Amino acid sequence: MSAASDPSSHALPATPDFDAWPVDHAITGLSHDDRQLTITWQDGRRSRYHSIWLRENAADDSTVNPATRERILDLSRLGAWPTLGEARLETSGAVTLEFLPERRRLSFHPGWLRAHDYDNETATEAPLVATTRWRGAERSEPTTLDASGWMDVELDASSTDPLLEQALEAVIGEGLVRLRNLPVEPGSLDLIARRIGPPRPTNFGHLFDVRAKPDPDSNAYTSIALPPHVDLPTREYQPGLQLLHCLENDTVGGEAVMMDGFAVAEALRERHPEHFATLTRVRWCYANTARTSDYVWFDPMIKLDARGEFDEVRIADFLRGPLMAPFDDVEPAYAALMALQRLLREPEFALRFSYAPGDLVIFDNRRLLHARDAFDVSQGGRRWLQGCYLERDEARSRLRMLQRARRRERVASSVASGA
Repeated sequence: MSAASDPSSHALPATPDFDAWPVDHAITGLSHDDRQLTITWQDGRRSRYHSIWLRENAADDSTVNPATRERILDLSRLGAWPTLGEARLETSGAVTLEFLPERRRLSFHPGWLRAHDYDNETATEAPLVATTRWRGAERSEPTTLDASGWMDVELDASSTDPLLEQALEAVIGEGLVRLRNLPVEPGSLDLIARRIGPPRPTNFGHLFDVRAKPDPDSNAYTSIALPPHVDLPTREYQPGLQLLHCLENDTVGGEAVMMDGFAVAEALRERHPEHFATLTRVRWCYANTARTSDYVWFDPMIKLDARGEFDEVRIADFLRGPLMAPFDDVEPAYAALMALQRLLREPEFALRFSYAPGDLVIFDNRRLLHARDAFDVSQGGRRWLQGCYLERDEARSRLRMLQRARRRERVASSVASGA
């Protein structure tokens, strides 16, 4: 029997992951039948767990590889459905169960069991951060954090980082955050981005320079105004996050414009439900017009996830190819498009702000629409942003790691204090 399942141990058992789980609520009672365990907690909650779920989520070395915490158990090789022969509450607070027909005794961490109480949690995929839709008229600036000295501190995957944690919560919840007072050396964006995760290279490069240049291959590389859009809707999996880092800006004009695409989509659903339904159904063509690449993808402009929640928008008029929809869908599709376009011109949705050198904005490229007012370079001013892309997965993973680090600190403090 491994240490993780030793019922005589006074230490809490391992969990089937690398996380730390505080014990905020003690277990006060257990009951069980062959296929269910019922736990009563100190705060009065009752939680039920199926025997097969418990067997698969044990932390012993017959279930997971202790080095990787990846599952090695194949339930179909157990010979019979796993049932419970005994349930005991240990003095440590752990729960020890006997599983039949194996006659294997396995122990479970109470903090882990409480955190994975699927009997009482109605959301099967509880969000890391609650989504908050917003309109530009409701705020004067993005959520803004002072990053002075942040890059001078060396961090690793196990470190806490309150600034980054707060920034990622804003990106995941609101779709946008601005950091100020970062270094302005060209290329420093790569190091900044890697504090979240590896950047995603595209046909625009690993890092790309957003500034007016001769012979541009994108309207972004001019001084003209840009309409609200997402980047790279021409890709099957458009980048999840975009980072724009201001290195220089002393031009006239060129204000950044951001709007919450989910708020715009919700307004469309409220005012024109038939147009909303059309844009969630009709697949538009998205295509680039570059000389050296030919990316094409077909998808609806508004996509919902399996729960009916907003998942992404693909809005970029200058990157749409010819609509190739069924004949009877063409006129309804264009009517819906024009209703959406009119909404995008309503001032209440737009949040405008200026870039100062050292500013960095991070935003959800599959939710936030970004735009730009025209700027004037005729008087010799310079406007230079560097950008890169990351994936939503990287932000979520990094936030989970930061939350894990905080939990580890909390557990360590609790143990040290004897709580």
